[in-house]
Amino acid sequence: MKHLHTLKVLVFTFIILTSTMSCSKEDTDNGNTSIAAVSVSLKSTTEDSNKVYLDIADVQIRVKEGTANDWVSLEAINTGAQNISALNNDAQLQLVDFVEIESAYVYEIRIVLGDNNFMDINQTLVSLDVTDKGSDTPSNLVHTAFEANHIYDIVLDLNLDESISYNASDNMMVLNPKLYTEIRQIEY
Repeated sequence: MKHLHTLKVLVFTFIILTSTMSCSKEDTDNGNTSIAAVSVSLKSTTEDSNKVYLDIADVQIRVKEGTANDWVSLEAINTGAQNISALNNDAQLQLVDFVEIESAYVYEIRIVLGDNNFMDINQTLVSLDVTDKGSDTPSNLVHTAFEANHIYDIVLDLNLDESISYNASDNMMVLNPKLYTEIRQIEY
């Protein structure tokens, strides 16, 4: 009988603890109701047979309209010198792999380039200027609200034929990237 009484006390205690410790759906959300996921890929369009290598340092979005310091890094995964000319047809380079960000209005997206940008012309490596005459942070206007509980798949299409030019006065190849942006939104 004493064992039965002990068992009743344990079961009763378990029921009380379970009912007082249970969580509602609002408690389990952990406050992440304002999170969106972003994925960014890069592809290229070119008719030229020369290989173009870009030194990718980061991918960023601008979430405020005011100043130039309102860029947020999306933590690019495939950084360093990449053969961009090989990214045509269905080939794409994954730059950002579903990074979670606070939901916000996104004004622009940009690729931050490093110093090691070059072109292979007949097995001769020719440096591409991105700092003086070109652009080391090519951006594209987005003007889209990134809403919570959505996945945004962004594809940046770099038109290499329009992006690379020869500057005769300085005798150098100049890279001024022309980007086109495609955004697919998926609700989850």
